[in-house]
Amino acid sequence: VFDRIETTPMPFFVKPIARGIARKVKKDFIMPNIERNLDFLEAELGKSTWFAGEEFSAADIQLSFVIEAAASRGGMDGRYPNMSAYLERIHARPAYQRALERGGPYQIGK
Repeated sequence: VFDRIETTPMPFFVKPIARGIARKVKKDFIMPNIERNLDFLEAELGKSTWFAGEEFSAADIQLSFVIEAAASRGGMDGRYPNMSAYLERIHARPAYQRALERGGPYQIGK
């Protein structure tokens, strides 16, 4: 939502105020919160192969979307090697490959 505020057309006299507020909220609240959550997920994946231990589970299905979204938005730079490896394991799973065969390429936000 705050990304859209920065790019959405609006009256010229409101634009600098709305964009300034959006930038400030993103910088001081949204981005630190996202980074804190990604750091937590990264640390959890440092403890085991999958989120709930050494066996793939429903937790991995749920959290794979979050990590896919972070990767698609450019939020997975070199700071998150455990999450990058996790995505590679998810993508290598036969069930994931079959889903792509049936449903076509998976793209978040496109």
